[in-house]
Amino acid sequence: MSKILYYIFLIFNGVAFTANSFAQTTTDTDLVNRKLLGGVIVAESAVALTSLGALSVSWYADYPRSSFHFFNDNKEWLQMDKLGHATSAYFISRTTFNLLRWPGVSSKKTAWYGGATGFGYLAMVELLDGFSAEWGFSPGDFAANTIGSVAFTGQQLAWNEQRILLKWSYHETRYPHYRPNVLGSNLPERMLKDYNGQTYWLSVNVHSFLQDDSKFPKWLNVSLGYSADGMLGGNSNPTEIYGNTLSSFERTRQYFLSLDLDLTRIKTRSKALNAIFNIIGVLKMPFPAIEYNSQNEWILHGLYF
Repeated sequence: MSKILYYIFLIFNGVAFTANSFAQTTTDTDLVNRKLLGGVIVAESAVALTSLGALSVSWYADYPRSSFHFFNDNKEWLQMDKLGHATSAYFISRTTFNLLRWPGVSSKKTAWYGGATGFGYLAMVELLDGFSAEWGFSPGDFAANTIGSVAFTGQQLAWNEQRILLKWSYHETRYPHYRPNVLGSNLPERMLKDYNGQTYWLSVNVHSFLQDDSKFPKWLNVSLGYSADGMLGGNSNPTEIYGNTLSSFERTRQYFLSLDLDLTRIKTRSKALNAIFNIIGVLKMPFPAIEYNSQNEWILHGLYF
């Protein structure tokens, strides 16, 4: 489920940042454009309700309903799905913040509203899971959602900016060939379903922690990444599918150190270019990376994404 939500809000995040980039810069005053604020609230509520309704009809309708129950999936996919939940909550919180800043709502209030929206929306999805016989309410997912929302709101309240960004990247892997129904049969599906190709990042803006007169580039970040490899199933890899023997792969955790660009800190006179920077700013930029993995290997990647 986190894979679908992540894709929806990756797009929605870009739309919101675009609107905010073309809007006039706002300051914390009592001058709030009530008409614009009403439109923003109605639009975001419509997106939230429509997406929840669509999920309920198109996704959950294919599986039997049940009484509310819990489901422990904390060991699945080497916890990659949990990072997907945290990142989704972070993006939704950030999206709401930028939308509400457009009409002039104060930064402090909007930080709380943004975090509450990210947390509340995904809590509703967890409740839908809780009434599905196929899944169940996942305390692990709920905790990850909370962490993602708190990561945004906490930074905004403490620093009035996002110094540590949650980002995502993807590269093609060989594994969907073995189980296309689980890991994706085309590129869009593989981007959503193949956790082997996804990497989640903490992208730290170094300059924001230094003195204002520091010569360190404002747009250059240091990134810590986590990914996993060799996964053909959630808890373990099947040995055969439809009577065909599958290759044996070692399920491996991967940790990365790399550089990144915070494109939102590159200001230009072009509102269109600023909007583009904001849209693609949710993606980790390709850079060389150092990998250490659970097989005690050190690997240098000339370019990793």
